[in-house]
Amino acid sequence: MRTKAVWMAVSGIVAVMFFSSCAMRPAHGGGLAAYQAYDRPAKLPNDPAAVEVKVSLSRQRAYVMEGGEMLMVMPVSVGKPDTPTPVGTFRIFKKEHKHRARAHGYAYRGSQAKKTGWGNRPAGWPFKGTPLPYWCEFKPSYAFHTGWVRHSPCTSDGCIRMHENLAPKFFRMVSEGTPVNISWTQPEDDKWSNIPLPPDAGPLPDYPASMYLGDGYFTQHKAPEFD
Repeated sequence: MRTKAVWMAVSGIVAVMFFSSCAMRPAHGGGLAAYQAYDRPAKLPNDPAAVEVKVSLSRQRAYVMEGGEMLMVMPVSVGKPDTPTPVGTFRIFKKEHKHRARAHGYAYRGSQAKKTGWGNRPAGWPFKGTPLPYWCEFKPSYAFHTGWVRHSPCTSDGCIRMHENLAPKFFRMVSEGTPVNISWTQPEDDKWSNIPLPPDAGPLPDYPASMYLGDGYFTQHKAPEFD
């Protein structure tokens, strides 16, 4: 309980600091089109076995590195204070492009669709789990995956959301066995965290349920390009 209280207190302080800084300035203004246009430079590793990922919870940044070389810096969304992203050192042990959640998703019948949990779906309605593209699992039930990226911690399961255009890049850069270190801060924060951000996804309109019921969300991204 004490750890959670400290997290909540510090999260509030950090949020105020960063919301008012240039580090939180969107790269292309606001709106869905600006969100979809967002991208970050990335470089494929020379030695995939030497890649490591560091996540800074306070900055909501992920650093993909090969030795001392920075391959990509990207904004991420991490767990809310009451559903925190786990801290520690892990390894990616499962990668799946077309992964779907089991506990939450969409019940549907004809042209109707309702966002719901598996246990709360209407009787007789088929159910399809929420698509979580480019799933890279580092701890059972915890993974990096595509999702709406916000400027404050927001995930309800502790997973780490990646922007739709950056997730396929990350997926290609990491391998099963890639080490992942997650901490409140990282040594790279001071030098690398101040990057342009996409608009906060919170106020943006969601995609239609049909995109999530079909395969549309698995391909909702730019073709990944590397330096």
